[in-house]
Amino acid sequence: MRQAVQQLEQGLGALGIDLPVAAQQKLLDYVALLYKWNKIYSLTALREQEKAVSHHLLDSLAVLPFVAAGSLLDVGSGGGMPGIPLAIACPDLRITLIDSNSKKAAFLQQAAIELSLPNISVHCGRVEQYHPASGFALITSRAFSGLADFVARSRHLLAADGRWLAMKGVWPEDEIGRLPAAIAVDAVHRLVVPGVNGERHLVVLRCTDAQRRGES
Repeated sequence: MRQAVQQLEQGLGALGIDLPVAAQQKLLDYVALLYKWNKIYSLTALREQEKAVSHHLLDSLAVLPFVAAGSLLDVGSGGGMPGIPLAIACPDLRITLIDSNSKKAAFLQQAAIELSLPNISVHCGRVEQYHPASGFALITSRAFSGLADFVARSRHLLAADGRWLAMKGVWPEDEIGRLPAAIAVDAVHRLVVPGVNGERHLVVLRCTDAQRRGES
């Protein structure tokens, strides 16, 4: 445990993220809960729990500089990345976690309860069939699908002036090339995640036409 504490402290420092000790402990509690449930449900393909700080926590929090206040939808949340680490780091951010797998959704709900995260809500279902009362300022995903499929399924959920934050590995040049004309790429940020050797990029997208919630 002490090694995980040090790894998290050093990783947050490298990312330039300052979190209270209580929040850091809650992040580690989340990892422990994730792997406890992973023994029964398939929540993460990463079997080495010692890599969870870098590959789950720091990888999720690397997008924090691009997350503004308001509301965020985490599509295909699975084991809760990046939504749960972001909820812990940003208690004022309203986050909805959505997953079509009922077992994963049950874990997400239990994690929100056990970790005392009132800023999280959980929805079990397909994103294209989800119709909440209002749209989201930010919609994110972590390896959910290709960019074109991601925006097509969630386009009706994006608020006016909202942004998609798509977490990717290598620079997704081919996926960007397949985006429809009405989807603009604001930026592609290369993320350097402490302890993660593979490439990481964040693709920021916006909708340039009126076919969004409340504007069609």
